Amino acid sequence: MSNFSKTARRKKIRLRVRKKITGTAERPRLCVFKSSKHVYAQLIDDQAGVTIAASSTLSKELKDSFSEKSKMEVAEMIGKYIGEKAKEKGITKAVFDRSGYKYHGIVKNVAEGARKGGLQF
Repeated sequence: MSNFSKTARRKKIRLRVRKKITGTAERPRLCVFKSSKHVYAQLIDDQAGVTIAASSTLSKELKDSFSEKSKMEVAEMIGKYIGEKAKEKGITKAVFDRSGYKYHGIVKNVAEGARKGGLQF
């Protein structure tokens, strides 16, 4: 058993992965964050320090289509939406940053949705 809390463990993993992963203008970083109620996804150019595109469960464009759907379906919709936004801006490839979460459940569905939306990683 570990002496770290869940959030401290996730932060440690996140920092370890972020040492290796960086986003560029041609291949931005697709960062996923999930809270207890919401899911957020961003395409980030780390070299310029700019968010290229963002999508979340709080997005005005998507909020109406979330009713009567499970969290997994919503996560996939968010991924698909950010993939489509990236395609509009001429981005086809990205680097996936799971932010220390396991590649499972909501994080996995965001990634699969982004692939359906046209992103490759």
